Amino acid sequence: MSDEPQHWAPREPSDAAAAPGSDRGGPPGTDAQGGKGGKGGKKRRPRRTGWRRAVPTWRMVLGTVLGLGLLLAGGVFAGYQLVDIPAANASATAQSNVYLYNDGSVIARDGDVNREKVKLSQVPMTVQHAVLAAEDRDFYSDARAVDVKAMLRAGWNTVTGKGKQGGSTITQQYVKNYYLGQERTVLRKAKEAIIAVKLNREVTKDQIFEGYLNTSYFGRNAYGIQAAAQAYYGKNVEELSTSEGAYLAALLNAPSAYDVVAHPDNKPAAQRRWNYVLDGMVKEDWLPAAERATTRFPTPGEAKPSTGLSGQRGYIVQAVEDYLNRRGILDEKTLATGGYRITTTLDKAKQDAFVKAVDTNVTARTSTDRKADRNVRVGGVSIVPGSGAVVALYGGIDYTKQYVSNATRRDYQVGSVFKPFVLTSAVVNDSTTQDGRPITPNTVYDGSNKRTVVGPQGATDYAPANEDDVDHGDITVRTATDESVNSVYAQMAQDVGPGKVRDTAIALGIPADTPDLTASPSIALGPANASVLDMAEAYATLADHGRHGPYVLVDKITKDGAEVELPERTTEQAVSREAADTTTAVLRSVVEGGTGTAAQAVGRPAVGKTGTAEEDRAAWFAGYTPDLATVVAVMGQNPDTGAQTSLYGALGLPRINGGGAPAETWAAYTEAALRSSPAQEFDLETMPGSDEEDEPLLDEDSDGSTEPSAASDPTAPSATAPSGIAPSSPTPGTDTGGTDGTGGTGGTTGGNASGGSGETGNTEGGGGASGGTGSTGGTGGFVEGARGPDFPDGRPV
Repeated sequence: MSDEPQHWAPREPSDAAAAPGSDRGGPPGTDAQGGKGGKGGKKRRPRRTGWRRAVPTWRMVLGTVLGLGLLLAGGVFAGYQLVDIPAANASATAQSNVYLYNDGSVIARDGDVNREKVKLSQVPMTVQHAVLAAEDRDFYSDARAVDVKAMLRAGWNTVTGKGKQGGSTITQQYVKNYYLGQERTVLRKAKEAIIAVKLNREVTKDQIFEGYLNTSYFGRNAYGIQAAAQAYYGKNVEELSTSEGAYLAALLNAPSAYDVVAHPDNKPAAQRRWNYVLDGMVKEDWLPAAERATTRFPTPGEAKPSTGLSGQRGYIVQAVEDYLNRRGILDEKTLATGGYRITTTLDKAKQDAFVKAVDTNVTARTSTDRKADRNVRVGGVSIVPGSGAVVALYGGIDYTKQYVSNATRRDYQVGSVFKPFVLTSAVVNDSTTQDGRPITPNTVYDGSNKRTVVGPQGATDYAPANEDDVDHGDITVRTATDESVNSVYAQMAQDVGPGKVRDTAIALGIPADTPDLTASPSIALGPANASVLDMAEAYATLADHGRHGPYVLVDKITKDGAEVELPERTTEQAVSREAADTTTAVLRSVVEGGTGTAAQAVGRPAVGKTGTAEEDRAAWFAGYTPDLATVVAVMGQNPDTGAQTSLYGALGLPRINGGGAPAETWAAYTEAALRSSPAQEFDLETMPGSDEEDEPLLDEDSDGSTEPSAASDPTAPSATAPSGIAPSSPTPGTDTGGTDGTGGTGGTTGGNASGGSGETGNTEGGGGASGGTGSTGGTGGFVEGARGPDFPDGRPV
C-alpha cells in the first residue's frame, strides 16, 4: 500500500443509478437533485418533504425552549426588581357589608373584623404543629418561600375541572392575607410569589408564621387564632388543647363549611379533615401515636353572634353568604373583606308576615310549663314561581338564641310532602301498574295497612304501615293522596320505578346529593333529608307548570359604586306541563277535603300536601297558589344536646301533623302576603280525567235502572286486583268498622246490628265515620269528624 495520502472521490453513477426517476445522479459535487454540494463536495441533507416539513427539528425545539426560558428568567428578574413589599392592606379597617330588602331598606350590617393579635409564644406548640400539619408541613425545613411544583399542580387541577386547588405555602398565604387581597388572578398570584420570596429573605420564619396565625380567617367572623379560640371554644388561645387546635387548623381549609354547629350535615367532612391534621402530626413526630389514639373530636360550642344579627337577620345573612359562595359569586373570604352592598330578593312585608304567622300559630301556643315545647323549631321559605325569587325566609326563633337555620338545614325527613313527586313521575313516564293499568289520579290501588309491595318478580320484603295502622281498602290515587296512604304510594313508586321517581325529584329541584334520597319503594314516604328551601324550589316548579330554574336570593351587588356581575338565571321544562298540572289538580283536593283542609283559611284557590317525619320529629305543609309557593316545617330538637326529638305533646297537642300548625301557619302567611293581590285561578292542562272528582260511572240494567259500576266505585272490590293484591270483602256474619267515612256492614245474622264505627279517620287528622243501622247493617254515611286513636309508632306518613 502506498504511503501517499488517499483522496476520496465520488463514484461515477452507474447507468442504473442515473436512470430517470432515480433519487441519485448528477455529477460529483452536486446533491441528489443536481444542485451544487457543500464544501469539499459533501452532500447536503435531503430537503424534508410532505408531513415532515410540519414537524419542528430538534434544533428548533431546543432554540424555542431556551428562548422561552431566557424570556421567563428575564421576566422574573424584572418582576423581582420592580415589585416591592407593599404596605399592609386595609383589612383591619374593612367596611361592613350591608344587606338590603328588595325595596332598599336595610336588613342587617355585617363584616366588622373580629381580630386580637397574639405573639407566637402565646400559641401552644401543639396548636402551632396542628396548623403546620394542616397547611405546610415543610414550612420550617424548606428554605423556599414558594412551592412551584404545588402551584403548577393546583393550576392544572383547576384548569382540568377538579375544582379550585390551593398550592400556596404559609408564606404565600400570609402575603395574600396581609399585603394583597383574595382575588383570584394570575397577576395577583405572580405578585404573591415575588413578595413571598423577598419577605422570606428579610424576616424570620417565626415572624411570618406569627403574622399568618393572626391574619387567617377561621369562620364565625373570627380573624386570627385568638379570635377563633374565643368564637369556637370560649377560651384564650393559650388554653387550647391539642384536639381543639387541630379542629381550628382544619377550619382553615373551609371555614364555614366545617363549622359543625352551623352545618351539622358537614360533620363527617370536618372530622375527616380533623383526622388528617392529627395523622399528619403523628407522621411528623409532633404528636405521640398513643396520645393520638385517645384524642376525641372536640365539638365546638354554639356561636355567639352580635346582637346586630338578632331575630331573622342572622339567618338571612347566613343564607345569602351560602348562596353567594355556592354559586361562585363571592367566596366567604372575599366577602369578609367588607364593603359590599347586597340587595336581596326578600320582600319586607312578606318577611314580616311570615314572622307574624309563626308567632301566632306556633310560638304563642308554646308554654314554659310543657317540656316538649322547648324542642319546637320552625322553618319556612316562600318563592315566587316563574322568577324563583325567595321573598321570605324564616330560620328560627332568633339567630342569637338558635344559630342553626331551620330553613336551610338538611337533616330532617320530609315525609309525605315527597309523595306528589311520585305522581308527577308516573305521568311523566306513562307508568302502569303491575297488571298493566295506566296510572292516573283515578287508578284504584289497595290501601290495606302493611300490604306487601309487589314488583315485577313478585312480592318484595317491603310492607309499609299506614298512619295509625289504618286499612283503607281499594281507593283511587286521588283519595290516597288526600289521605296520605303509605301503602298505595309505596306500591306506586315501585310501579313507576324508584330510580325514575328520584330523577323526577331532582329535575324538580331536589339536590342530587340530598341525604337518603335512595331509589327504593320507600322513597315515596319521604325519608330524604331535603331542606325547607329545597322543597320550596321543587313545589315552585310544579306551580310553574313544570318549568324549573334555581331559586334566586340576591338581586344586585355593588362595591365602591361598581356592580358585581351575577349569573343569569336559566329555566328549562323539567317535567311536562301535563305532569305538573295533573299533580296540582290532585293536590287541590288535599286542601278541599283531605288532610290539608286548614289551608282553606287562605281564602283563595290553593293546593298543598301534608307530611310527617319518622317518629313525628317533623311536621310539614308544602303548598302553593298560582303566584306563591311556600313550605313550612315544625321540627323537634333538644336545645341542650341538639338531638332530634318527637313532637308528641308539643303545643299542648297529642301530636303535631302537617295538617295542624304547619298548614295553619302556611294559610296565615299566604293570606297576608297576597292580601293586596287579586285571587288567581289555576290554569291547568291535565291528563284526561285528572281534574275531575271521583264520580261513579253508572251502568244501565236491562230494566232501565242504574247503579254504580263496580269498576269505578273506589270502595268496591275491583274485578282485577290492583298491583299484586286480592280483592277482599267483609266476612259474612261479622260486624266490621268502616273506613274513610263509610260505616261497616252489619252481619247478616245481626238483624238490626249497627255497622262498626269508623275509628280510623283521615290519615292526617280528618274525620272518621260511624256506621249506619239497618236490618242487615247497611252502609253508614259520614256522621262525625272523630279521628281515630293515636298510635305514636314513628312511621313517616
